[in-house]
Amino acid sequence: MSFLKSLVLILLIIFFSGCGAKRTYRSPPAQPPQQSKQTSGGIIDSPAMHRATMRSYTVAGKTYYPQMVSVGDAYSGIASWYGKDFHGRKTSNGEVYNMYEMTAAHKTLPMNTMVKVTNLENSKSIIVRINDRGPFVKERIIDLSHTGANRIDMIKKGTAPVRLEIVGFGGVVGDRPGYHSVEGGEFMVQIGAFRSKERADTFAKNEAKSNYKGMVNEGYWLNEAIYRVYLTGFRSEDEARDFIAKGAYEGAFIMRESK
Repeated sequence: MSFLKSLVLILLIIFFSGCGAKRTYRSPPAQPPQQSKQTSGGIIDSPAMHRATMRSYTVAGKTYYPQMVSVGDAYSGIASWYGKDFHGRKTSNGEVYNMYEMTAAHKTLPMNTMVKVTNLENSKSIIVRINDRGPFVKERIIDLSHTGANRIDMIKKGTAPVRLEIVGFGGVVGDRPGYHSVEGGEFMVQIGAFRSKERADTFAKNEAKSNYKGMVNEGYWLNEAIYRVYLTGFRSEDEARDFIAKGAYEGAFIMRESK
């Protein structure tokens, strides 16, 4: 066989061997942190992030409404966890998911909310920071990082009944005065409009509820002053819609109060 034919044969063998080889690509895993202590440093907590992540959004035909919460609020449901398949990907707040950090995904809590998670099967507890959205599975309330799930012994089972308790915001455990002024604002419902400021003030005072405050806002309509009356303090769009659905105020509608 001539030298040229031998060279061609060798190149063909190399080519087809390369085509048949299976290639896999993976990001190198991040190293586990030296300490588990959580601090507010290094997290994304900008006003722009909050404006974006506090908007309602739709997944698989269902709309979710991010909600305002307070320290001490508690919920129960099923926890799950996510690990290496998502390691290194962007989370909903723009950070990079690290399966070794104490973070979690929740469908509606504000980003950087600090949550105490207790496994009701063994009473083990952890504190995690919300930096992602999910899990979008019925009855599941939170998706823990691999490390978080491991610390409450739910890795093998995959899910566990848990109790969630809000224990802080902005990546810091403890109450933060003025938290409700986070960018994105609160929801409010307009319940009336008057030409007379006195009538508007009286209506706002009389219609204030135990959980909602009355507020009057002056504006102009057809070049004349008009006084709109709102109820404020709704912690989510869903809560405001449920209030309107009761039919107590004809023509009521939702607005979002900027802070």
